[in-house]
Amino acid sequence: MNTTRNRLIRILQEHETTHVSGQYLSAQLGISRAAVWKHMKALEADGYDIDAVPRKGYQVRRSPDKLSKNTLNWQLDTKWIGRKIVFEEELDSTQALAKTLADQGAVHGTVVIADQQTNGKGTKGRSWHSPSGTGIWMSLIIRPEFGPREAAQLTLAAAVAIARVFRKLEINANIKWPNDIYLNGKKLAGILTEMQAEQDYIQHIVLGIGININQAASEVAPDIRNKATSLHIETGKVWKRQELIHLIWKELEEVYALYTQSGFHVIRDEWMQFAFRIGHRVIATTPTAVMEAIFKGIGEDGELLLENDDGTLVHLYSAELEWKEK
Repeated sequence: MNTTRNRLIRILQEHETTHVSGQYLSAQLGISRAAVWKHMKALEADGYDIDAVPRKGYQVRRSPDKLSKNTLNWQLDTKWIGRKIVFEEELDSTQALAKTLADQGAVHGTVVIADQQTNGKGTKGRSWHSPSGTGIWMSLIIRPEFGPREAAQLTLAAAVAIARVFRKLEINANIKWPNDIYLNGKKLAGILTEMQAEQDYIQHIVLGIGININQAASEVAPDIRNKATSLHIETGKVWKRQELIHLIWKELEEVYALYTQSGFHVIRDEWMQFAFRIGHRVIATTPTAVMEAIFKGIGEDGELLLENDDGTLVHLYSAELEWKEK
């Protein structure tokens, strides 16, 4: 993002209860007052409500309810996630662009985010319906210090972070193994983790997150209406995506720090508290077999734990789950 614009947003945010003079902004930013005025016009074009008063200066009265580099930087309070933002009104896929940028050396914590995706990516090559103005479609570039073996655990940790955010908002979301967020029995969000690694070294991980926020029931793709939902459908509220994004970034940082400092066992314990339908019968489909068993949660490495009818535990690292209705 434009560094000067970033600094301007920070100053306006720090003085949001009063006007800030053009002269003060000019001196702080090292630019002319005419340049300050141009930056203000750019913010207004982005939807900011700016009160400009002669001899008093500028004050932001209201930030817009839309996504842009400017609005995503407004009131941003993270240490490393989102300090570099690549925003586009429309992208083929945030995941695809993030992987390209990661290959080109994009820094740890870079976020690629779009208002709309025309070819959003889900797991196992599935598409993700990503209409304009309704959801959170983003991909985070991570350059971890742990090895490839732990990469799959990062997906579980990210799911814990998102579930935490919803629970803090008094939304009773659950995690369906391994990478989906469910609300009232329907899919609300998905997480896609892709890695570039060499032997025991991870070059980068791209963590894709898609969350249905403000879709009405009629806007959910017809073929998934019985399986997918949105926050708006379930709560009847219209949600400010920018605020939710900030909450998610903040929680991702905290969970990532917990994981890297304390290990996966702490994350596992919390994941189990959020787990969707522990103790229910499931049909698990693997590349080589189909089995019916009881879902018992996840193991020490994050693998799926199933219990056969004879009481034996089965550990699976890859499977498709379908819940048996009682």
